Amino acid sequence: MKKASMISVGAYVPPHILTNADLEKIVETSDDWIVKRTGIKTRHIAKDELTSDLAYKAALVAIDRADINKSDIDAIICATITPDHFCMPSTACKVANKLGLYDITAFDISAACTGFIYLLELANSLVKSGTKKNVLIIGAEKLSAIIDWQDRSTCVLFGDGAGAAIISEAKDDYIIDVHTSSDGSKGDLLITPGCAIAHPASKETIENRLNYLHMAGNEVFKIAVQTLTKDVEGILEKNSITSDKIDLFIPHQANLRIIEAVKQRLNFTDEQCVVTVANYGNTSSASIPMAMNDAYEQGRLKNGSLILLDAFGGGFTWGSALIKFGGR
Repeated sequence: MKKASMISVGAYVPPHILTNADLEKIVETSDDWIVKRTGIKTRHIAKDELTSDLAYKAALVAIDRADINKSDIDAIICATITPDHFCMPSTACKVANKLGLYDITAFDISAACTGFIYLLELANSLVKSGTKKNVLIIGAEKLSAIIDWQDRSTCVLFGDGAGAAIISEAKDDYIIDVHTSSDGSKGDLLITPGCAIAHPASKETIENRLNYLHMAGNEVFKIAVQTLTKDVEGILEKNSITSDKIDLFIPHQANLRIIEAVKQRLNFTDEQCVVTVANYGNTSSASIPMAMNDAYEQGRLKNGSLILLDAFGGGFTWGSALIKFGGR
C-alpha cells in the first residue's frame, strides 16, 4: 500500500467584512448578544464571487505551496452545500476548468460542516490505493446565499470562504487515521428544506422561506458537544495517543462555546487550540482548512506537527482526523 501526506494548505476569504455592528442595522441583535453566545465578531461575505471562485483562489495558494505543477493533480474533490448550480456542473468541474485541467477526476460531495474531513478520508484512500497521486481537496462555501437575513438566530452565525489542501503520495505515512460517521435520523434539526425534490422551487416555497437554512440551535449544540467529545476520545484511544501529545487541535469553527466545551472535556490547552471563529464565523466545509491556513501563516503549523481535526455538521455528519502535516 502507498503512503499519503497533506503537503500543503491554502485559503481564500472574500474582502468584504460584515461586522456585528453591521448586523445590528439589519436585524434585532447586538454585538454583546452575538459575542456572548457565539464568539463571532466578524464574517466575510462574497458579493460578486461564486463558490467556485472562492474554491479556485484557495486552490491556487495550496498548489503554489505544494511546489508541484498543477498538471500533476489527477483529482479534484470539493465539499460544499452551496454549489454554483443546483445539480450540475459540479463546483469541482468548474474549478478544474478555471485551472485549465480537462482530463482529470472531478466531483463534489455534500457533508455540510464535516465536508473537509470526508474529503480527507476520500483523498487518503485514493492515494494509498495507488489510484491517484496528487488529490486537490477543497471546502468552499458561499453561505450568505442560503441564509435568511431576517432570521437573527442564524444570520449572525455564518460567513463565506474556502480552504484547500493537496494530499499526495509520500515516503512517510503522515495521515495516521481518519474517522467519519453520520446519523440521518436527526437531519431535520439542521436543514435547507427547499428548493430541491422534496420541496421544488415554487411561489409557496419561496414565500415560506424554505430556500434558506433552518436550524434548531439548542438541540444541535447539545448533540454536537457530546458527539465531538466522544469521537475525539475514540480516535485518540484507538491510536494510543493522549491529548497532551497533540501539537494543534483544530476543530470546526461553528461556535466558540462548542469549541470551549469540547476543549475542556478533552483537556486541551489554549496553546494547543486553533480558534478562528471570531474572525470568520461558521464557514461550514471551509472552516477547518481556513483555520489550518491561519495556523500555517502564523508559524504554528509546521512540517511534522501532529494535528487533530474534528467537525460536526448537518446530516447529521461528524468526523475526526489525526495527521502529521507534511508541508514545507
